Amino acid sequence: MEAYLLDWAALLVRWLHFIAGVAWIGASFYFVMLDSSLSAPAREQDKARGVTGELWAVHGGGVYQSQKFLLGPIGEPLAQNLHWSKWEAYTTWLSGMGLLAIIYWFGADTYLIDQQVMALTPVAAVAISIGFLVGGWLVYNGLCRLMKGQDNLLAGVILVLISLSAWALFQLFSPRAAFLHVGAMMGSIMAANVFFHIIPGQKKVVAQMRAGETPDAEPGIVGKQRSVHNTYFTLPVLFIMISNHYPMTYSHPQGWLVLIFIMLAGVSIRQYFVLRHSNRAGPLLPAIAVILLLAMVWWLRPVTSTGTAAGQVSAAQISEVIKRRCIACHSSQPTQPGFAEAPLGILLESPQQLLARAERIAFTVQTRYMPIGNLTGMTDAERVTVASWYAQLQQ
Repeated sequence: MEAYLLDWAALLVRWLHFIAGVAWIGASFYFVMLDSSLSAPAREQDKARGVTGELWAVHGGGVYQSQKFLLGPIGEPLAQNLHWSKWEAYTTWLSGMGLLAIIYWFGADTYLIDQQVMALTPVAAVAISIGFLVGGWLVYNGLCRLMKGQDNLLAGVILVLISLSAWALFQLFSPRAAFLHVGAMMGSIMAANVFFHIIPGQKKVVAQMRAGETPDAEPGIVGKQRSVHNTYFTLPVLFIMISNHYPMTYSHPQGWLVLIFIMLAGVSIRQYFVLRHSNRAGPLLPAIAVILLLAMVWWLRPVTSTGTAAGQVSAAQISEVIKRRCIACHSSQPTQPGFAEAPLGILLESPQQLLARAERIAFTVQTRYMPIGNLTGMTDAERVTVASWYAQLQQ
């Protein structure tokens, strides 16, 4: 019953996380587009009111006019009913932390720890997990303060920071958990940017506007910088959110490097759209993204076994391997703690079920996606046996 209730908790929190993330990223994309698409106001009276840019748009059967006041309206009070884009970010982060706790902290033995990577206790693994999330923000925030005004160099240093973090996480956790923690660290940085810099800076500027003072430019500069970082983090983080369904990415021996290349493709795609909003986009960035992704497709391609490494594999041999290493989860009544039912409903109890799932079994075993966290201790020799068995079926 406990595993069943945890599955429901994970489902509902994941749904909330997805909904809030759509709202947050949608708002972020919209305002980046809006800010990049502004043109000078057409009317002199709007310029006199302090309008620094405007955009006319059509949507939903109506025509909209958006106007930007960099220093607030001149000669008139600032409206009291201001919309603040913050709860989408906070809800996304809180639900994401809830999901991390339900799956990776409560299920540390299953999903967070891989004893073949590093023999950690659940307490130590969870402490390291929290340390990376907090430490990632502290180092990132310190770099932003230290390298103020050096935005291009800072971007390169942030890439190095994320790359080193990805490499380190792959030396500590299961590959799936390592991928997820890179995304959780980046998502935490994004939410902290909103909470500690963007919203407080906006509140300070609004208060100065209401008091009739000239707004301090510094909060706007910092907020703009952090918003830019957030928008480039979005596509890599979204990829990591869906990556657990595709073990060929994170289960590669150099999975951390795979992640970096795919994130660079995501950043290239995002940069293309940012430039496109101001009609400055060219074909180079999409081409870079396509090349990077095609390179990953080639690099991660399955290597077909010749079927000779383990000799001829009998039905009894493969059944014994599956019984020892897979049946604890993939049976009608799982005995592995934490599983109320077979993952994805995949049952491997009969020869017919093995044959029906042969390709999937071979692929997930070869990529080391299964067994999860290698809980049952499948050996390399047994993985070769599975690969050879599948190769025999193809002959």
